[in-house]
Amino acid sequence: MSILCDLTTKLLVQNITGREGMFHTHRMLAYGTKVVAGTAPGHGGETVEGVPVFNSVKEAVHAKSPNTSIIFVPAPYAADAIVEAADNAIKTIVCITEGVPVNDMVKVYAHVRAKGCRLIGPNCPGVITPGQCKVGIMPAYVYRSGPVGVVSRSGTLTYEIANELTALGMGQSTCVGVGGDPIIGTSFNEVLLLMEADPETKIVTLIGEIGGTCEEEAAAFIATSMRKPVVAFIAGKAAPPEKRMGHAGAIVSGGQGSAADKIEALEAAGVVVGQTPRETAQAVARIWRMSGAVDLNPLVHGSSEGYAY
Repeated sequence: MSILCDLTTKLLVQNITGREGMFHTHRMLAYGTKVVAGTAPGHGGETVEGVPVFNSVKEAVHAKSPNTSIIFVPAPYAADAIVEAADNAIKTIVCITEGVPVNDMVKVYAHVRAKGCRLIGPNCPGVITPGQCKVGIMPAYVYRSGPVGVVSRSGTLTYEIANELTALGMGQSTCVGVGGDPIIGTSFNEVLLLMEADPETKIVTLIGEIGGTCEEEAAAFIATSMRKPVVAFIAGKAAPPEKRMGHAGAIVSGGQGSAADKIEALEAAGVVVGQTPRETAQAVARIWRMSGAVDLNPLVHGSSEGYAY
């Protein structure tokens, strides 16, 4: 079992004829993902890497019944692409696009929820269940199948920590990049809930960064609702206030969103917070070796034993 994508995933690539769409379609197919269709207005009847191209999502759904979509549509039109996927009952929508206007996302967020669909992103690397399915732009060679669920705001940090985990023999169940924008389709807490319920995920790594309050909200959720151990890494400790660092949402503003605040909240919830990506992976491996079990959250069991590096 896994979350969000697996061997049953039937993928639609929106803007498959664009440079990024073509490149990553090739990579996803090579990984074994079942890419069943692509869309590009005016290109209906063509193929990309043997994948049939349709003029619209409606046509693609009618012909190939995809259950998941990945969006490589440019930022000014990405919101419309998300809406088109939701309107045609694509249940899992992954939007890779960076720079989607915040005002567009306010409307899209409500629309996708009303349609009963799940949006991952925008401005995210996607989702991978190692050995089964890759819906995204991540370098697949760093991942291996195993017990560690990974949820992250940062794409490159996801790759780095997954690589460190793999080097230590700690494979991953599913890795989810939720995106680094101020408004995203799926929160840390929603992914944590899925991982808590997934029998293949035994321990979770959460990768956060400065800006917003989603890590603090995750800490509250972990303290009250998770029995699986969680290890975290927070990027941006040295970032100056009021200066955006990379992602649109990565900014300490109005005295909120600092790395120190997030680390304090997570540690108070019983989460081990690594100082570097390597230390974070080492902490995961240490907890796994020492415990051999899932139910180790110290706030549930009244002990922090096994949580030291």
